Amino acid sequence: MRVVCIAAECEPWAKTGGLGDVVDALARAVGATGKPGSGGPVAGGTGAVTAAAARKPHVPQSQIWMGTGAVMAVGKGEPDLPGHVEPPVDVFVPKYRSVAAPAGATVRLLAVPDPLAESGMTEVALVEFEDRGYRVRLIDHPPAFDRAGFYGDADGDYPDNGWRFGLLCRAAIEALLTDERPVDVLHLHDWQAMPAAVLRDIAYQAYPLISRAAVMVTIHNLAYQGWLAREALAGMLFPDELIQSLPPRADGMLLLGEGIRRAELVNTVSPGYAQEILQPAGGLGLDKALTALGHRFGGILNGLDMAVWDPATDPALPAPYSRTDLAGKAACRRALLTELGFDPDDAGPLLGMIGRLDPQKGFDLLAGAAPDLVAEGARIVVLGSGDPKLVGKLRGMAAAHPRSVAVVEAFDRALARRIYAGADLYLMPSRFEPCGQGQMIALRYGTPAVVHRTGGLADTVVDVDERPAEGTGFVHDAATIGSLLDGCLRAITRFRRGGKEWTALQDRGMAIDWSWEAGPAEQYAASYRRAISLRREHRREP
Repeated sequence: MRVVCIAAECEPWAKTGGLGDVVDALARAVGATGKPGSGGPVAGGTGAVTAAAARKPHVPQSQIWMGTGAVMAVGKGEPDLPGHVEPPVDVFVPKYRSVAAPAGATVRLLAVPDPLAESGMTEVALVEFEDRGYRVRLIDHPPAFDRAGFYGDADGDYPDNGWRFGLLCRAAIEALLTDERPVDVLHLHDWQAMPAAVLRDIAYQAYPLISRAAVMVTIHNLAYQGWLAREALAGMLFPDELIQSLPPRADGMLLLGEGIRRAELVNTVSPGYAQEILQPAGGLGLDKALTALGHRFGGILNGLDMAVWDPATDPALPAPYSRTDLAGKAACRRALLTELGFDPDDAGPLLGMIGRLDPQKGFDLLAGAAPDLVAEGARIVVLGSGDPKLVGKLRGMAAAHPRSVAVVEAFDRALARRIYAGADLYLMPSRFEPCGQGQMIALRYGTPAVVHRTGGLADTVVDVDERPAEGTGFVHDAATIGSLLDGCLRAITRFRRGGKEWTALQDRGMAIDWSWEAGPAEQYAASYRRAISLRREHRREP
């Protein structure tokens, strides 16, 4: 089956957060499921849940479809249902100002329908190359994408984002038409790719190469929904398309909501988050639309690139180490303390936190808990970029306690890796977290995590006090200063006890196979087949 991804980000070409990491890793992994010797599933197979359970025995469910509790069987009575993903997967992404194409890339021009163009058509360049196991297809149109930011600037979101990402989706579909090969699955990531679902059903319904394709929507963060007022929609849709897509009195379109309504399957990036956003408190206005999908909505836990995140081979670390030889971790800890200006001979625990400076991430909770943690003898290092107001109190603590608190307001990948390796505990007190990779990386690097019991954090970290034989970290129940402080103090107490209990805790975290190949890739491949089956059923309806 031919799978095409459309997204606003893909690492390493365009990335602001976890979306880019996931699109890259997933495109590589699902494309590999069909290669000889990959162990990929066959048509109609539903064994991915068992495989996932085997790799993560402590995770209750790494995959869930609402209303079924498991992957539904597909393909009965359909012998021609595709059996595996055809490599390479296509990934369409904008060619932003910062994106450089390799020297061997091919470039060709496309005439793309454009509601804002005087002639109704705009010329864009399609820049194509294969790398990392998939085919990158950059949409190059400087008026849309040659800008300082991906989505906006210091003044906020770009007001013409509807036109920009509508053009991305139209150009992707026009490129697929020139391929003259059917598309089986359009895998759309977050609101910026949702115009493709609208266009499939309206502008391209008479083009079987596109209209027969199943749409799978992955929600990486429900907080970003892509509202476009009617006047902004005029830049994305032609007048006749606008009439077909909106009720007569509608003020505009919520792009994510429209994608959910039109998709064959919708998932988010962890089972826990999937369950949370079915409730009004977490659904942010879309809980009813998601609930209405029934078994067509679920969660698939993200994976982690185990080769990229490996303390035994990480070039950013001052010393390598592994699960069987942790000596290098002590060297990493000492080097990090020295780098931060802390006393490397002080045995007090070092707590690390890395992330986007956003209220979601809970930096303010750490700021509130910091005085008590410092009084307890802990040291704290924070690395992040974004809203500087969120670390104002921590910055004040760093000024008052330079030997105990360090705040680095930057996007520093190498320092992040040194923190994962050198810290004693890793903090993620996020108010909500669709999946999160920081806690997975920390466990991989032998650093137990202290996390809020929410979304993917609850799916991936097991509280050692609740389940001593399986625990990998410490889970606090509420997004409050007091609850975070309780989790940290429990962790500090156990850290100071040390001994075999602590090394066993580290070992359990390092033993987990988070790889995409060990579960998520097969789960997505099975989901694609299911989406194709659902699309065929829909198209057979009278």
